[in-house]
Amino acid sequence: MQTATDRHEVRLKEVKPINFLFHRAEVKVSDLINQIPMAKELIKECVRLNLHPTGPIHWHYIGFMGDESKPFTLEVCLPVASIPAVYDGNFHFKRTENFKSVSIVHDGPWNEIPLSYGMLMKYMQEHELQPSGVNRELYINADFDFPMANVTEIQMGLAASA
Repeated sequence: MQTATDRHEVRLKEVKPINFLFHRAEVKVSDLINQIPMAKELIKECVRLNLHPTGPIHWHYIGFMGDESKPFTLEVCLPVASIPAVYDGNFHFKRTENFKSVSIVHDGPWNEIPLSYGMLMKYMQEHELQPSGVNRELYINADFDFPMANVTEIQMGLAASA
């Protein structure tokens, strides 16, 4: 059984390939709040297509290196069991490769998430691991009324040589 202490430990993780229905946008950190409604839209599209969702909403940060003033690519993603052979809609589909990362579970408000990222970066530095420039946040529980109940798994991607 996993304890609260275990949940806050940094660990190496390799995520197997996943199918995603997703929305892609070029954003800055200040724009992120505008992307929150995308989760609901992805779920609606998943239902419309009669697809089976297989996990929580993910946000994939591509090319974000810590400078909040610079734009980066954000993909708001919903894991799905299968990818349709033909799709003509507002979103995209992809199947990822294996994703090697350092991971931690962050409990609580998102405004405190930099503390968890700091723990991941410290671990990477201590173990001489290089970032890939792709990070994932998995929103296991997103409670907008009581942010202390938020549970977010953060996965910082590792460069191929790691």
